[in-house]
Amino acid sequence: MADTPRQDPSPAAPDSATVRRPVAVRWVLLGVLLALLLSMLDGLIVGTAMPTVVKDLGGLDRMSWVVTGYTLATACSTPVWGKLGDLFDRKRVFLLSVALFLVTSVACGLAPSMNALIVFRVVQGLGAGGMGAGAFALIGALVPPRERGKYQGLTAAVMAVGQLGGPLVGGFVTGHLGWRWAFYVNVPVGLVCLAWCGLLLHLPARERQGAVRIDWAGIVLLSGAISAFVMAATWAGSTYAWASWQIICLGVLAVALLVGFVATELRVADPLMPPRVYTGHRNFPLSAVLLTVTGMALFGATLYLPLYQQVVQGASASHSGLLLLPMMIATLVATTVAGKVMSATGRYKLFPVVGAASMIAGMGLLSAAGTDTPHSLTTVAMIFLGIGSGFAMQMSNTIAQNSVEMRDLGAASAATNLFRTLGGSLGLAIFASLFTSSVQGGPARGPAYAEHVAHATHLIFLVGACVGAAAFLAALAIEEVPLRGKEPTKPVAGSGRGATETA
Repeated sequence: MADTPRQDPSPAAPDSATVRRPVAVRWVLLGVLLALLLSMLDGLIVGTAMPTVVKDLGGLDRMSWVVTGYTLATACSTPVWGKLGDLFDRKRVFLLSVALFLVTSVACGLAPSMNALIVFRVVQGLGAGGMGAGAFALIGALVPPRERGKYQGLTAAVMAVGQLGGPLVGGFVTGHLGWRWAFYVNVPVGLVCLAWCGLLLHLPARERQGAVRIDWAGIVLLSGAISAFVMAATWAGSTYAWASWQIICLGVLAVALLVGFVATELRVADPLMPPRVYTGHRNFPLSAVLLTVTGMALFGATLYLPLYQQVVQGASASHSGLLLLPMMIATLVATTVAGKVMSATGRYKLFPVVGAASMIAGMGLLSAAGTDTPHSLTTVAMIFLGIGSGFAMQMSNTIAQNSVEMRDLGAASAATNLFRTLGGSLGLAIFASLFTSSVQGGPARGPAYAEHVAHATHLIFLVGACVGAAAFLAALAIEEVPLRGKEPTKPVAGSGRGATETA
């Protein structure tokens, strides 16, 4: 296993004689991050609108597929979009995914039935997969790892706005304009993103040796494995018991397809997810562990913390989106501080270590919450979780991208996004099962119900704290290798078309 990440042998190496313009980079990144904001807002807005959708279209028994189909399509397509960006023009592939997302957003808004809405949501999820994979890959192409810290605050701010704004925008749009506008609202934002990136985003043409080969077998096997995993994670503990034959069969199928996928990737000429991404340096798989565990923790916190605060602590449901504000602010501050220190010093290992420890501390405090726990303690716990997210998640993306060659940037960025998604799916399945087992058979309201919810919260965050130990061990094992991009590089935006990708 190599001690340092290999550098891209591409002949289009950056020219150290020219200087990057930070203002131009920020303007370009704003356009790219609009797509990331769009994909985050859509999932949260639609969740808020679903009760109204069911009232209008019916199909209560199929409602879950509006979300599950979208999630499956997003997860399965993410690695494919990432590889397409590596094989072809990264900008055009990204813009194609945004266009697909916008067209299907309009189709979702026009859906005449629940079945039609599910189909359109699946195709929309394909576009969302490309938007997420493309956004992180473009960030990696525009800004070298050593300089990434200067812009991490911007990325964190967009993600915080998406997480906080989604439920609020969803409730407002659905209540005043109708559920169809939960999809139509994507159009103006997406058109701005298309125009912005089309005009300002300039990347160099990359030369490839030989013909392009699409790894069709890898696409089919990985998509099948991801589908089986996500379906098992979605249904376990709710639709079916964890030990049911349906969940066991899905688990076995996921493992079998994954084994077949790995075997395929080892022998094909141009694999969908090159094995060298995982074996080139130990930091990449360690970052994958960090992202998976952090995804589990964040999904659990954003779903069950507001529920605990409403049922047990008596918070207002009408402002549920604001209940997580302390965590989001802490995430933004931690990300900004870590980024500035990393860019100034080149040191970064301390942050995922402290982040994982902070996440464990926050989970531990929440695991001790009961029916008489004051709001102040919950707020402190959320601040710890926010610090953990800001130090661990954003830094993990940078560490992962720094450990691969530029030719594999798209595949690596897609993989990190996928790990975060799969971690969230697994976390939701485990936490939902714990919650259901705690409240099932009990009263639906009153002090007794509050006690059941408090007990469920205790179990959920106790498990989260234990799982967080894996993130802490992974962070300790990370090797602090030099970050690429200390030398100035060519401009990436401006009036001309001389922008380049950075090495």
